[in-house]
Amino acid sequence: MTDSPDIQAFEVAIVGGGLAGLTQGIALAAHGISVAVIDREDPDRALGAGFDGRVSAIALASQRMLDAIGLWRHVGAAQPMWDIRVSDGDSLLFLHYDHAAIGDQPFGYMVENRIMRQAQQAALEHLPLLKLFAPMGVSRIARGMPGSGRAAELELGDGTGLHCRLVIGADGRQSMVREGAGIRTMRWSYEQTGIVCTVAHELPHEGAAQERFLPAGPFAILPMTDDAEGRHRSSLVWTEPTARAAAIMALPDVAFDAEMRRRFGSGYGEAHVVGPRWSYPLTFLHAERYTDHRLALIGDAAHGIHPIAGQGLNLGLRDIAALTEALVEAKRLGLDLGQADVLEGYARWRRTDTLVLSAVTDGLTRLFSNDIAPIRIARDLGLGVVDRIPPLKKFFMRHAMGDVGKLPRLLKGERLA
Repeated sequence: MTDSPDIQAFEVAIVGGGLAGLTQGIALAAHGISVAVIDREDPDRALGAGFDGRVSAIALASQRMLDAIGLWRHVGAAQPMWDIRVSDGDSLLFLHYDHAAIGDQPFGYMVENRIMRQAQQAALEHLPLLKLFAPMGVSRIARGMPGSGRAAELELGDGTGLHCRLVIGADGRQSMVREGAGIRTMRWSYEQTGIVCTVAHELPHEGAAQERFLPAGPFAILPMTDDAEGRHRSSLVWTEPTARAAAIMALPDVAFDAEMRRRFGSGYGEAHVVGPRWSYPLTFLHAERYTDHRLALIGDAAHGIHPIAGQGLNLGLRDIAALTEALVEAKRLGLDLGQADVLEGYARWRRTDTLVLSAVTDGLTRLFSNDIAPIRIARDLGLGVVDRIPPLKKFFMRHAMGDVGKLPRLLKGERLA
């Protein structure tokens, strides 16, 4: 099988080398599993400042996993989140999470997606069991018949052939791997667009993240590290109905700045947008199943949620922790990594957690993206009540840290044997 120079054998092949796909590859290679990662994107382009302006919330449990697989040490700049404040418009009632109420660690970290990609590329230099094919497409995937025992086969765009025991689809919401396997999805559009930009401001944010619910949708102010010039910065995720968002994105810089400041408020002193602005359609997606014969889905290929709680990437990282544990244990026992019961264990582990969080974020989006008076009064009272019930409040704070439920060992910071 490996005699031809055009055919290469790996234990796992991952289609998609973004934040989820390449992190999955790093996790497997760090635990002794040979892995190929195939990505259409040119790594040099993906590292450019104009490629992706988003900043991701990395929950504390997710950070522990990134540390356990050797990736976190390469993250050059991460802003701890010490406080979270949730408010509804200009209501006097709000919900405040203070990390000191449950310990001395932050809720998590805000990291620029560009910084995470740089860390991934740095980690590759120390992982001889991982090979990245990029920029490269996949022209064919053949997974054989269940029970045949045959390896999966992939043909890359340049004619290279790969053989592996398991294919992992990490190629996003429009996943060709998922579609090729005939896995259906439940999906809808929120008819909203997320506008993303970086704001430099006069006063320090002190590591506080804010989620303001406005009638048009959530307006999140997320703390970032200071830039090279020492300017205080925050990332905005500004939700608007799609047509209005397009009009706002088309504004010249001065007018865009003015619209931003109307919503941003004066609590940070003088503020203005720095750098480019981006916009992304907001949709919901959930695959009817996460596995098939010699196939597993992770990240946005399996599920995509509204960014209202900043948990999208964390869901994918939890997938990675669970799938890595299942595969490392299977290899230890001498099992076929692509066999059905190994993959079913992963799917069972992840399905409930994902469905619950998907339902919660969808419900919050619909509850807060309106200005109907009785609903507004009820949700404001709800925020105030939770803020005044310490046990319930602490549960939600632990959930923000990713420390609720049965956790894979990587999310506890433990390397796998």
